[in-house]
Amino acid sequence: MDKSRVEETSSGTGDRMTRREFSTAAAVAASATLVRPELVFGATANSKVRLGIIGCGGRGGWIADLFAKHGGYEVVAAADYFQDRVDAVAGTHNIPSDRRYTGLSCYKRLLESELDAVAIISPPYFHPEQAEAAVESGRHVYLAKPVAVDAPGCRRIETAGNKARDTKRVFLVDFQTRADPFYKEAVKRVHEGAIGDVVFGEARYHCGALGAKAKGDTPEARLRNWVFDKALSGDIITEQNIHSLDVMSWIMNKAPVAATGCGGRKVRTNVGDCWDHFAVLFQYEDGVGVTFSSKQYRDGGSDCGITADVFGTTGRIVTKYGGRVMITGKNSYAGGNTGRIYQEGAVTNIADFHDRVTKGDVENSTVAPSVRSNLVTIMGRTAAYEGRPVAWSEVEQSETTLDAKLEGFKD
Repeated sequence: MDKSRVEETSSGTGDRMTRREFSTAAAVAASATLVRPELVFGATANSKVRLGIIGCGGRGGWIADLFAKHGGYEVVAAADYFQDRVDAVAGTHNIPSDRRYTGLSCYKRLLESELDAVAIISPPYFHPEQAEAAVESGRHVYLAKPVAVDAPGCRRIETAGNKARDTKRVFLVDFQTRADPFYKEAVKRVHEGAIGDVVFGEARYHCGALGAKAKGDTPEARLRNWVFDKALSGDIITEQNIHSLDVMSWIMNKAPVAATGCGGRKVRTNVGDCWDHFAVLFQYEDGVGVTFSSKQYRDGGSDCGITADVFGTTGRIVTKYGGRVMITGKNSYAGGNTGRIYQEGAVTNIADFHDRVTKGDVENSTVAPSVRSNLVTIMGRTAAYEGRPVAWSEVEQSETTLDAKLEGFKD
């Protein structure tokens, strides 16, 4: 398995389409006593943040371990649809049985327990409802990317992030690239004019095939294989390819004007309904085009990985996830190798989350760019699915939602 895929193997919980009865008002009232005052208004860096994990699959368990290793957190509750995954995380962190929650509504029961913050590492389909509920209950939120699978979900995340800020709660979206010092310095220099005027760009996410987690067509098998499910994951362009498209969006520092694209499912035939390749042209102002391509199957050659390069009138920024990040040309920047970015990025974000919680820093600056990048992926997906040009304004205003059809799952 490609190492960048470890983060895509978590399983999650929740039901945003048919289970809206959760009483957030009661949770807000409860939060007045459940959340310690010093973690609402800021405290010393030595405070232990009581954390609940929502989504205990591969990445969820890995993230829980990193939170514990930080030293500033206590992992006190775990929630996932599947009992075995909850027990695996809970066993590692000595979480008692009465703080282990399963089923689609497990996150609601977790939010009724005593904790200060949640890490949401569930399938993207569930992120908006779970993040909203967490903010409503007065918790700080650490959210995995992508933030949502459709445009209405993105707007819900944006609203939740704003409400978190207004109620003095931290809301952080976990992108490793945005925490990496070489990426940060290189992009900063581009925004200051290091490559001159942008001429065009190229972004790619090429990887091999992913392995299924379960066999059969039961609801449980589908949820374990959520990464192959369009509604649960948002398809590969949103769920996986957002890594390269986020870097592209970050460098360009604006939204594209329009997109055209194509793609399909020509190689993968054994699981789910996600496509296995995309090719999209994003058009920016002043006639600047950025080409994007992705694949998620074995083709007999070497995979090029996760890249985003932008060419300017006086230079070029070159970025590769797990590889070299640099600027060439008139105002060159040697940059460096990001070979350990997968873990180091998460470790940095976990430390940043703790600092923000304990210091009362609720700027929540990761929300808006994460929403924009998510909408870029949905724009490209829509253009490819429908075989027509799609304007940015259409995506921003879209009311189209993906329906996960969760009938048959236990609550």
